[in-house]
Amino acid sequence: MKTHLLTASVVASALYLSAQPAAPLTLDDCLGFAAANHPALNAAQAGVAAASEAVGEARAPYYPQVDFSAGYHRFQKRAFLPSGLTLPGRAIPELIGPLNDWNGGFLSRMTLYDFGERRAGLDGARARQAGAEADTAATRADVRLSVQSAFYALAAAQDLQAVAEKNLARTESHYRLAQARRQAGAVPHADELRMQAEVASAQLQLLNAQSRVRVSLGQLNTAMGRPAETPLAIAAPTAVLPPPTGTDLAAAMQRALANRPELKSGDKRTEAARAAVTAARAARAPKLRADGSFGLNDTVWMPETREWQAGLTVDLPIFDAGSRTSRIARSKAEAAREEASLENRRLQVRQEVWAAASELDRAWSSIAANETSVRASEESLRVERERYQTGAAVITDLLDTQTSLARAEGSLAEARWSYLTARAAFARAVGAAP
Repeated sequence: MKTHLLTASVVASALYLSAQPAAPLTLDDCLGFAAANHPALNAAQAGVAAASEAVGEARAPYYPQVDFSAGYHRFQKRAFLPSGLTLPGRAIPELIGPLNDWNGGFLSRMTLYDFGERRAGLDGARARQAGAEADTAATRADVRLSVQSAFYALAAAQDLQAVAEKNLARTESHYRLAQARRQAGAVPHADELRMQAEVASAQLQLLNAQSRVRVSLGQLNTAMGRPAETPLAIAAPTAVLPPPTGTDLAAAMQRALANRPELKSGDKRTEAARAAVTAARAARAPKLRADGSFGLNDTVWMPETREWQAGLTVDLPIFDAGSRTSRIARSKAEAAREEASLENRRLQVRQEVWAAASELDRAWSSIAANETSVRASEESLRVERERYQTGAAVITDLLDTQTSLARAEGSLAEARWSYLTARAAFARAVGAAP
């Protein structure tokens, strides 16, 4: 017997599920949408663009820097003249001005030699750019796996809803059977009450399954990079599940170590940290610079007096209170940290491949075991239903076999989609290209 609360919930769930778009999305559709719109990928691309601009910034010191300067000042200064100086017929002035000072001109400077500091900065920027590109590849792989996992989870939830609907139909059929046998006086009223409770339980299971579908819909939308409440329907694949290809675990490990973008990113970060050490060492060396200027300066607008200068400058650091020494030590420590982080990441990749391979084998094996369980449970339920109709079995026997079948059907539905999720996770673990 359905209560008003259960009826209202079922209707609300049905209305929600009916508000789906007409065109179901395939897995490729979901992956394509995520690749084009996911904010995590947009952020990663922006990081690559920023790193690319940093390369241009690091390349700039190889070229001359040219500045233009123009200005106007009106000034008055005290005149400090040598003692004993006299001017015929005039007193010695104590002030100069007020006068106008109009000036304008160009100033250029360029570093000619810096013992490799610019080269190290450029190498570090290029390494960080390559690391940002590897991070983008890792983000793309993570988004792809997230969409695949969410898609398969939604497909599993829909299959579990179908199982719950089938179990509710079976339970209602058995409830009617118990009613008929009680009316015939073949079984006590307790059998009917017991089946009535089982119908209510089956309705709750259906509600839970419908709720799981709604949650999975939101998770897939989020994985695709769009609001969770967006209407969505999927076209789950129905093809025969492909068996796992025989994979040499050692070869899979080597493939992962060679292809995983996280390791490429870590390697580039380590390279950038080593370049920072080189740059810090070069900062202690002398620098040879060329500079020159040309301009006009006068006391009237549109000055005509030309001024220019050109020359070479050598900068040699003498004392900086240990700043450069600390910079070298810090750069070395950061390089050592990046090297250790890279080695730790290699260990994590190995563990991920090991776990993904183990899960893939388990998921594939569980499908066959669950298929056997479903066939056995279906036959057992058929037999127990016939025995209950003839009075050779009690209601408990029928309920036990019905529960076993529902559990086996649900486990099989989850096992099939879990296997596809495990395949996707294994491909991600070994760094397979999408």
